[in-house]
Amino acid sequence: MSSSLLSMENISKRFGATQALSNVSLKAVAGEVLALIGENGAGKSTMMKILSGAILPDSGKMQLGDQEYAPTGPLDARAVGVAMIYQELTLAPDLSVEDNIMLGLEMHKYGGVLNRREQRKKIHEVLNRLGHSELQPTAIVGTLSVGAQQLVEIARALVIDARVIVFDEPTSSLTQKDVQHLFQVIKWLKESGRAVIYISHFLEEVREICDHYAVLRDGTMAGSGTLKDVTESEIVTLMVGRTVEELFPQIPHTPSDTILKVTGVSSRSKPHNVSFELRRGEILGFSGLVGSGRTELLRAIYGLDPHRVGVVELNGNKVERNPASAIRAGMGFVSEDRKTEGLAQERSINDNLTYSHLKPYSKYGFLNLGFRLKQAQHWMQKLQVKAQSATQEIGALSGGNQQKVAIARVLHQEADVLLLDEPTRGIDVGTKSEIYRLIGELAASNKAIIFVSSYLPELMAICDRIAVMNRGYLREIRDTNQWTEEEIMAEAIRSD
Repeated sequence: MSSSLLSMENISKRFGATQALSNVSLKAVAGEVLALIGENGAGKSTMMKILSGAILPDSGKMQLGDQEYAPTGPLDARAVGVAMIYQELTLAPDLSVEDNIMLGLEMHKYGGVLNRREQRKKIHEVLNRLGHSELQPTAIVGTLSVGAQQLVEIARALVIDARVIVFDEPTSSLTQKDVQHLFQVIKWLKESGRAVIYISHFLEEVREICDHYAVLRDGTMAGSGTLKDVTESEIVTLMVGRTVEELFPQIPHTPSDTILKVTGVSSRSKPHNVSFELRRGEILGFSGLVGSGRTELLRAIYGLDPHRVGVVELNGNKVERNPASAIRAGMGFVSEDRKTEGLAQERSINDNLTYSHLKPYSKYGFLNLGFRLKQAQHWMQKLQVKAQSATQEIGALSGGNQQKVAIARVLHQEADVLLLDEPTRGIDVGTKSEIYRLIGELAASNKAIIFVSSYLPELMAICDRIAVMNRGYLREIRDTNQWTEEEIMAEAIRSD
């Protein structure tokens, strides 16, 4: 076995009344991948922020190689070879791919002029290794899809000669093809003697790519060991402190009459002439590669990106091409990009949860703030949002807990049609099971759900029908039992 590159011993961190970490220890070994697993709010992100120098621990010590390691900031960490790829993208959207990747690492000629030629040579090497040589260094990052932006984030970490690389949910917006490219990169990192820490809620990924595991629960170390010696159910039990009987609970529901009708909808780039119907009590899944037009279709239906042609009807009434009309008609939308679009990061949980439906609290132009707070607390409890209170700023929550608030908002809104774009992205296994159950219960109560996901097992497990998008076109819709995962992928990559 290779030598230990990194050790973190008895790390503790408190935020006000919350003990985020309590005497947590772990080691990362050269040439191996350590899976760091735990529910949202378990302390994983806090542990990695301490490792990357973003925050300082209250107590404990770290060692990198044979040297004491105590970074005072992220630049210190990068300088000694610790790279962090966060789940929440930390890119500059107005800069190019090249400038984002080389930010803080710029290569200069004499006189301080950027050496673009050498920079692009280095960038092309990294993008080739990631399997995306077509990604142009001059492209503006803000114009790219979320999946492509995540590739830029990964490339930025690989461009430095890091000894320890942390991947925090790196596959949450990647296609299956991109995931396999990433796994090849991680295997190369292992073979070249790096230590890799891999954070993921996808246990099948952990099983495929990792050697060892460490499970955090409520800020403490719940267990660790070699992956070949533990079952997935044992890992889940360590994560949640109880046995999760069903990862995909089945809630009986029966689709009935049509509630949403989409006819010939086309937008500026995508989608192209899409038509389908959604029934009450139905869960309709949408699959396809990143960039296939799934997200663009939902945004067109909701009016975020007004469609140029086509008609959207809800309960037989035409829905105007703007979100306000969609909300009034009975639609709720959960964006895949919760950080910049789905949530107001500087506002409270209470505000984010209720902004789209203030009518129950309004009388004579005044808001009943006490009643509103009580309802926000109700939904936080129902979805088990881990936070200090409903008045806490949402930007202070973990990514998974932010996603729970985004879902709670459309439930609070009492929408009849829920448009869910990657709703389980960044959510732990136990909470995913709760979300699947909740979606099933909503369908059983006659709600209609469109569920966009890149994770085929969840589409196959909970949807009544599955539609496949390809290059902006709706290829085919079938009952779920008439699809296999292989057939869905074949339809998604067809070139004709």
